[in-house]
Amino acid sequence: DVKKRGFSGKESSVVLDEVNITVNKNMIPFDTESPFVTSGIRLGTPSVTTRGMREKEMDEIAELISMTLDRKHEGNSAVQKEVKERVKRLVDAFPLYAELRRQL
Repeated sequence: DVKKRGFSGKESSVVLDEVNITVNKNMIPFDTESPFVTSGIRLGTPSVTTRGMREKEMDEIAELISMTLDRKHEGNSAVQKEVKERVKRLVDAFPLYAELRRQL
């Protein structure tokens, strides 16, 4: 529920996409917003676990999402830059399909 942060699901997906975090807007139980706007977001955990990320990395991703969806940071290019850099470090440390290659 991102409404508690002052965002709609649609707005959240746009703002997070700007820092290279991809989520989908998603309806939540008893949602008062339309399916085109929504009050929530959905995270695709298979996309991070396929890379080999675990709880530690999910904690960092949650922190990055929280920083991005904090209205006091809205429009703060320094915070956006920091989040983008941390996202890049994460994906560089866990290349796509590297975990699958290790399992084969």
